[in-house]
Amino acid sequence: MNIDCVHFYVEDAVAVRQWFERSLSFQVRARGGDRDTQIEIIQSGAIVLVIAAPRTPQSPVAAFLHQHPPGVADVTFATSDLDRALMQARSQGAQIVAPVNQQEWQQGRVKWCKIKSIAGINHTLVERHGLTPVLPQYDLNYYPVLPENSPLFAEIDHIVLNVAAGELQTTATWYEKALGFERQQWFDIHTPRSGLLSQVLVHPETGTRFPVNEPTSPTSQIQEFLNAHRGAGIQHIALKTPHIIHAVQQLQQAGVPFLNVPDCYYEQLKTRSPDLPLTASEWDAIAHLKILADRQPQSPQSSQLLLQIFTQPIFEQPTFFFELIERRDRAEGFGEGNFQALFEAIERQNQLTINNN
Repeated sequence: MNIDCVHFYVEDAVAVRQWFERSLSFQVRARGGDRDTQIEIIQSGAIVLVIAAPRTPQSPVAAFLHQHPPGVADVTFATSDLDRALMQARSQGAQIVAPVNQQEWQQGRVKWCKIKSIAGINHTLVERHGLTPVLPQYDLNYYPVLPENSPLFAEIDHIVLNVAAGELQTTATWYEKALGFERQQWFDIHTPRSGLLSQVLVHPETGTRFPVNEPTSPTSQIQEFLNAHRGAGIQHIALKTPHIIHAVQQLQQAGVPFLNVPDCYYEQLKTRSPDLPLTASEWDAIAHLKILADRQPQSPQSSQLLLQIFTQPIFEQPTFFFELIERRDRAEGFGEGNFQALFEAIERQNQLTINNN
């Protein structure tokens, strides 16, 4: 299972597409839709995002927005054998939202269907051969994506799903048995105010990462997401970048707000990990830009380093946000050493947002 594309359901697709262009340097790939739904498709590197908005109350986007605030409605997975993948998912009780469809052209052929997971999240499953449109079921005008020497974002590093308390294990088991993911890291994070449990799922064939979180207290920021989103949903997407310092500088110039990290974090970081493979100028840059840094505990002498930063929620509600991540020397993990600082920072920001609304 590879991530093929991600669908955002929003109230104004054009405005959101323009924000992605202006703020995150995505390029337009296609525009159009049908009678009920407006579609905008954008791309950065291998990342393809579908932004959809309702044109009529009959649009499936309108139904989503009646239940949830704007956010991710569908994570599409590419598979080499759709029939086998669908059979496996159905054996685990996956609800069929849209049956199998297929189209062929001279350049290629595509087959797809849509299922709903045990957490209520839609997943389109798609099998592609040759050159195929992103969404063959819609009438879209496709535009050439200009080649980039070094796109700001290369690919999706991971996608995080939040579920209600007590549902983490059943959700993880469903993704294991239905879609073939395997369990890797496990996190149990607590602050004086709240906490979370997180199970990282990774697909063994492709390395696709799909962590699942649940809250461990009513004041957890995971629970705050669930309350604002009105149910389980995608909390954030990590965009992989080859140069996070440059990317953050560019996004800040475009007006993208990030979570604040206290200065004491960097004082503690230098005490805890004085030998991080960072130059003096990089130390200054990550402290100034509020970028988190983490080295894997099993490789203290290597040059492996994970750098990450989190935007504030991109919509009005304190729900969906982006992570920017740079993995140096094939660093793995998710910033285990940063989880506590991250969790506390998200809680502070969400509390400010709630107080201001």
